[in-house]
Amino acid sequence: MKRVLMGVGLTASVAAAAVAQQMSVPAGLTLGSMSRVSPVLKAERTKENFEPALMLPAQQRAAQAKLEALFKKTGKRPNILIFVVDDLGYGDVGAYGGGESLGAPTPHIDRLAREGLKLTSTYAQPSCTPTRAALNTGRLPVRSGLITPKLLNDTADISGEILASKLLSQSGYRTGMSGKWHLGEKDGSRPWQVGFDEFYGFLGVVNAYQEEHPNATDVANDPKLLAELRSMPGDRNVWRASKEKGAKPVEQINWENSRDLDQKFASFSEDFIRRAAKSGKPFYLSHNFSKVHYFNEPSKAFVGRSATKDVYRDSVVEVDDIVGRLTKLLEELKIADNTLVFFTSDNGPEEDSYPETGVTPFRGAKGTTLEGGVRVPGLFWWPGMIKPGRVSDGLFDMTDMFNTSLTLAGIDATKAVPTDRYIDGIDQTGLLLADNGESAREAVYFWNLDLFSGVRWRYYKMSTSEVQVGSGNVRDFGGLDNAQVLTPLNSYMYNLYLDPKERKSILIEKAWAPSYALGPLVALHGATMAKYPPKVKIRYR
Repeated sequence: MKRVLMGVGLTASVAAAAVAQQMSVPAGLTLGSMSRVSPVLKAERTKENFEPALMLPAQQRAAQAKLEALFKKTGKRPNILIFVVDDLGYGDVGAYGGGESLGAPTPHIDRLAREGLKLTSTYAQPSCTPTRAALNTGRLPVRSGLITPKLLNDTADISGEILASKLLSQSGYRTGMSGKWHLGEKDGSRPWQVGFDEFYGFLGVVNAYQEEHPNATDVANDPKLLAELRSMPGDRNVWRASKEKGAKPVEQINWENSRDLDQKFASFSEDFIRRAAKSGKPFYLSHNFSKVHYFNEPSKAFVGRSATKDVYRDSVVEVDDIVGRLTKLLEELKIADNTLVFFTSDNGPEEDSYPETGVTPFRGAKGTTLEGGVRVPGLFWWPGMIKPGRVSDGLFDMTDMFNTSLTLAGIDATKAVPTDRYIDGIDQTGLLLADNGESAREAVYFWNLDLFSGVRWRYYKMSTSEVQVGSGNVRDFGGLDNAQVLTPLNSYMYNLYLDPKERKSILIEKAWAPSYALGPLVALHGATMAKYPPKVKIRYR
């Protein structure tokens, strides 16, 4: 990276900040205003351990006025409902070009877009665990150390992190989670131990419990091997937990009963919402689907519901139906106008189980930092608060939900978070609530495991490494199996408006962009890693 950045005009000290394995902040480079480094960068840092944000005072005042009026009307802070689908593709949903065109209509999800705000540049991480860590902590996964998808008997530990659910619970919210956790199964790192008042779900990923899948004949037709696998360490339980009654395993997951998990989680979420509404306390509910992660098996009521009759798209129809059930409940209870709803996916479509997988209009898929791997649906719905029918290409990172949720709860994140850790999220209430709100985020940074992979600023994206699958005549499918890391002689750079499939690099042609924007952003990002060392050893090339 040093060779590349200096080749397009960066000074040696700034380039070095982005490269050094054990970095120290170069002389003259501070964590202050971005404009001090380059006049084209506008974000400002309000506190040293928080990501710089664009200062948009007019829209911030408009958002605050709406929140104050709502509080005066209801007497309490707003509820927050987050839908996280597992491995849903950007192009699966009708609002993003899928739906009926793929044989799986998504009318309830499309309604959120039609009556709310559709973001076209929402970014997750390349795989499940890292995204869920970012969403809950407001920190990039390299900072928390949760950089890989966790399997059975994992050693993941999130107990040292501060989750939004914990801060909200301490501020009077009833916090709940249903479905997939995937942030650690070890004792001390479970959802009810790190901030959620209630939990009903499983701790890992659904395919880890499906060894007897009919297509896996090596196990399905070998009862002895299946029994041996089932005897190995690892938590396979569905758990029911609350801070009042403690936690207990309800059932063990297997191939047969996995089809009904999402219906059970939906019933729990319905009950949680009803009880929270009756109590008069605001709630924070994270509803995490087991679908559409392979191996998919829709519940019986949804078998054959898609035009294609395949298990993946039948499962998409089931996910859409559950979104409709829960949003309809908000309306029935007359609390929709006091509830922010966010719908998203934890990464791009996985293609390990192709062809029964999701789709994306971009290059790449799950397991890559190409747009197909990390650009996901991002829909916000809040009747009476979010102007209907809005569409924005403003940048939104999954870490932003941490700061935004705290602001809605009346919590000052800069005071609630200790100064010993860096927060990558940005408060986006202005983007959501101002009628013509713009994103307060200037850049999105890409990491794949411990490897820095690039940055997006405006519609320019610079990739310092890419994950490519296949070579020669092998078809280029995304996925976690058989991935190869490419490190270009020069970094790649793309104009995502003109080249959304990231096919042709224009780094040398548009040298001003890496010189005055992308390069300085990388250097400043590297400086935050030096000032606030991450929990894993990081790589830049």
